[in-house]
Amino acid sequence: MNTLSNLKMPRAVCCGEGALKKMPEILQAASVKKAAVFTDKGIRSAGLLDPVLEQLQKSQAAFCVLDDLPPEPSYGQVQKLVDACRAEGADMILAVGGGSVMDTAKLAGVLLDGSSTVHDLLEAPGRAKKCCPTLMIPTTAGTGSEATPNAIVAVPEQELKVGIVSDAMIADNVLLDPLMIKNLPRKIAAATGVDALAHAIECYTSNKANPISDTFALEALDMILNNILPACDSADAVSQKSAMQLASFYAGVAITASGTTAVHALSYPLGGKYHIAHGVSNAILLAPVMRFNAPACPERFAAAYDRCVHGEKTCVTQEEKTEFMLRWLEKIVRHLEIPTSLSAFGVPASDLETLVAAGMQVTRLLNNNLRPVTADDARALYRRIL
Repeated sequence: MNTLSNLKMPRAVCCGEGALKKMPEILQAASVKKAAVFTDKGIRSAGLLDPVLEQLQKSQAAFCVLDDLPPEPSYGQVQKLVDACRAEGADMILAVGGGSVMDTAKLAGVLLDGSSTVHDLLEAPGRAKKCCPTLMIPTTAGTGSEATPNAIVAVPEQELKVGIVSDAMIADNVLLDPLMIKNLPRKIAAATGVDALAHAIECYTSNKANPISDTFALEALDMILNNILPACDSADAVSQKSAMQLASFYAGVAITASGTTAVHALSYPLGGKYHIAHGVSNAILLAPVMRFNAPACPERFAAAYDRCVHGEKTCVTQEEKTEFMLRWLEKIVRHLEIPTSLSAFGVPASDLETLVAAGMQVTRLLNNNLRPVTADDARALYRRIL
C-alpha cells in the first residue's frame, strides 16, 4: 500500500431523495446569470431534463440547453459543445447525464476562456484552468465522473479513448438524487453499475492504494456488491438505487485518491475502435483481469471478503476468500446479462494484435496494476474474451 494519501473531491455534495431541490439555492449563492445545461437527446427525450429545468426556472437564472452530444464522443465533438457554450456566455455549467455528458461539461469548465482546446489538453493537461463553476447531476449510478478530475474522450485517429486528468476539472457541486435514476433502463443500469464496481475493486487493488482510497473503495465495493442486482432488476428498489448512486460517487473519490488499473486500460481500445459502451467493456474484462491480478494481492481480496460478505462466512483461507470474490464478480455480470465475449460485438479474432498494441499504449493505467502486464499477458487476456 502507498502510505502517501491525498484527498480531492467536489466542494459540496448533496445526496438523497429531494437533492435536486437544492439547485436554486446553489445558483443563487453563486449569483449565476446564465447557466449552460449539458445533456444529450436521450436524457431529454426520457423526460429526465424536465425536473432540472423546473428547478432552474425557480432560480430565476437564464439558461440554455446543449444536447448535441453523441455517446462516447470524440475530442472534436466535445470541442463543438465547448465552442457552443462559449458563444452562449454562460457563467455556470450544469451537467445532466452520464459519464460522457459530465466529462464534456468538466472540459467546458476549464476551456471557456478559449486559451486552449480539448486537443491541447490531450497533449498538455496542465493547461486546464477553472473558468466557471460546475454542477454535476448524474443520471446513472456508475461512472463516478461527478467526483473525479478525469475526462475521457475518443481519439479517432488512434482508435483509442484517452483520459485527460486535471484537478481543475473537479466539480464544485454535486447533486445525487435517486429520482434521476429511478427509471433507468436495466441494460444501462447494469453496464454503469459494473463500471462503478470496477472502479471500486481496481482502486482497492491498485499499487497506488492508500488509506484514504481504501476507505472509499471498500465502502463502495460493499455497497455495490450488495445492492447492484436489486437496483438493476426493480424500478421500485429506490433505497438500493440510492445506495448505488452514493457508492458510485465513493468509487469516483477512490479513483481520484488512487487509480484504476488494467481493466480500464485494456477496455479503452474496445470503446475507441469498436464503440462498445465503456461499462460493458469493463464488465467483459473485469473477472479475467481480476483473476490475473489475484496472485499479486490475495490479502486484499481476503479483506474485501471480510468486509463485503454479510451473514455467515464460510471461507477461511485467503485462497478460499479470493475465489469467492472472483466468482461473485462473475455471477453479477452473468445475472445482469452483460456479454462476456467480444464476438457478441463482431470483433474478429484477427484483430487480436491490434487490440494488444492499443491496450499496451494505456501506460497511465497499466502502471497502476499491482501485477505487471506484458504484451503477452495482454494477448492472453484479450484472447480469453474474443
